[in-house]
Amino acid sequence: MLKKIDSSQLRVGMAIHDLDCGWMEHPFVRARFVLSSEDEIRKITRAGIRNVVIDCAKGLDVAEAPTLAEAQAKTEAEVTAIASKLVKPVRATLGDEMQRAVGIRRQAVNLVRTVMQDARLGKAVEMENVSPVVTNITESILRNSGALLSLMRIKTKDDYTFLHSVSVCTLLVAFCRSRGMDDETIYQAGVGGLLHDTGKALVPDTILNKPGRLTDEEFAIIKKHPRDGYDLLRQTPEIGAIPLDITLHHHERRDGSGYPEMQNESEISELAQMAAIVDVYDAITSDRCYHKGMSAADALRKIYEWSKFHFNPALTQEFMRCVGIYPVGTMVMLESGRLGVVVEPHESNLLTPKVNVFFNTKSQMYIRPELLDLSRALGFGGGDKIVRHESPDKWRVDPNKFLLVA
Repeated sequence: MLKKIDSSQLRVGMAIHDLDCGWMEHPFVRARFVLSSEDEIRKITRAGIRNVVIDCAKGLDVAEAPTLAEAQAKTEAEVTAIASKLVKPVRATLGDEMQRAVGIRRQAVNLVRTVMQDARLGKAVEMENVSPVVTNITESILRNSGALLSLMRIKTKDDYTFLHSVSVCTLLVAFCRSRGMDDETIYQAGVGGLLHDTGKALVPDTILNKPGRLTDEEFAIIKKHPRDGYDLLRQTPEIGAIPLDITLHHHERRDGSGYPEMQNESEISELAQMAAIVDVYDAITSDRCYHKGMSAADALRKIYEWSKFHFNPALTQEFMRCVGIYPVGTMVMLESGRLGVVVEPHESNLLTPKVNVFFNTKSQMYIRPELLDLSRALGFGGGDKIVRHESPDKWRVDPNKFLLVA
């Protein structure tokens, strides 16, 4: 039986099934092993890991601990309750904005690649090239955030560093806008998101793209990138205080377990806390050489759990409402047994988005795509209900082919 416990409950002899954190955040070669010493327990707590899944069939039990299924059900109920708040309406159709978003994505990736190359040569960032890219991203988010956000989830492992920076910019702009921030703050946050990983230009590619576990020495080099990026960006006279703050502090955590300054919640700025949420969300949903990315829906639920210790809980909930608990591009199972892809959130209830259905799991056959508005009744374009999100790999389908409604 699998149970979820607090790391303070760990004892020698327990069988670790999941350390419940990002791959790069735990100090062990394996994620599943039997605890053999107090030193291993100390390593877990020092890494800032607060929740652990244990296998009671292979090691010691904690009688009062909830099962993994019970813990997941509790999280799902809490996430569902969050979905009842209003979201921002869209101003353009997904199809119309997707055409523009393709060009914006390409432009932004090319810019980040140039910034990284210049940083390796010790050159300052040219803000006259950065500004129009951030403006284009902001305007796209204003018209229909689902287009660029869904497009940014498609990443290649080789270009991850560049694509991640563009994704963080896009997500952070959307997050700021959903919170009603002023235009100048949104712009400055977008610059910070686009340039937040500039310091990785100084990290050797052999470490950035290492397919296996990093050594302590290699991880120490990785942890220098916020400070290195901050120092590089300070060479640009036009750079603002917000981009510098985001670059230096996007790996800080509210419990003081982050880096480079181990700040606590009262010391981390609001925008840096927002950037931390966005950065982790994009990282854990991306395929890397050392792990398979999780679905956007799973990632939101994981970040919600981590927010008890690492992230601002109120900001985490606002981020979930911003992207939707079933973000655009998420494949979902409906009560009817049909599979669909979310194409647009509802303006008042994130549980009832518009879904393009394309596959019947009962007959195991593709069906003619049909747009359903789950907020409507049967006979009025709706009449179905989301049961859960689904893995495209499980069904061997590509939901992105059905993202645009014919």
